[in-house]
Amino acid sequence: MGVLRILEIIFFFYFASHIPITLFIDLQALLPAQLYPQQLKDLLRWYGAEFRDPMMLDPPTWFKSFIFCEALVQIPFFPIAAYAFLKGGCKWIRTPAIVYSTHVATTLVPILAHILYYPFPTEPHPGPQTQKERYTLAVIYAPYLLVPLMLLFTMLFSSAYNTNTQGGKGSAYNTNTQGGKGSAKAKKIK
Repeated sequence: MGVLRILEIIFFFYFASHIPITLFIDLQALLPAQLYPQQLKDLLRWYGAEFRDPMMLDPPTWFKSFIFCEALVQIPFFPIAAYAFLKGGCKWIRTPAIVYSTHVATTLVPILAHILYYPFPTEPHPGPQTQKERYTLAVIYAPYLLVPLMLLFTMLFSSAYNTNTQGGKGSAYNTNTQGGKGSAKAKKIK
C-alpha cells in the first residue's frame, strides 16, 4: 500500500467520523436543545467539563459562526469526501477538497489562538486555566488543522490529483504509452 493510499484512508476516516461528531455534538450549539436526547446533551456537558472547553458549552458568537459554516457547507461535503477517498483516485474531489481544507485550516488558527491565549473565566463554564489544560484542549482541536493541511498539500502536490505536475495522468508529459516509449508530443516537450 502506497503513501497516497494511506493518506486517502486517513482522509476517509476523518470525513466519515466528522459526520456523527458534527450532527450529534457540534450542532448542539446551534439547534434547539429539545432535538437532542439527554445522553447526547450529557456527553457534551461531560466533554466540556472534562477537557475545559467552554466554547462548546457556551459558544461565543464568532465560534457559532464557524459551527454555522460547518452545518451549511461542510456537512453536505463530508459524505461526498468520505466516498471519494474510500474509493481513491477521484480527481473530481480536488477542487472541493482544496476549498474545504483552506476554509477549515483558516478557522482553526483563531480557535487555537483563543485556546492558547484567551484568559478564560472560571464561571459558569470553566475554561483551561493552566498551560497543561490549554495544551490538552489544543491537542483535541489540532487534528482539525493538521488533517486539512495534509489534505491541502496532497491535492496541490500529488501527481494523482494534480494534473499539472509531471507524470500525472492527463499531463502533457505522460510516458505511459504503448511500449514504454513516450509519444512524439511528449518527446517534443522534453
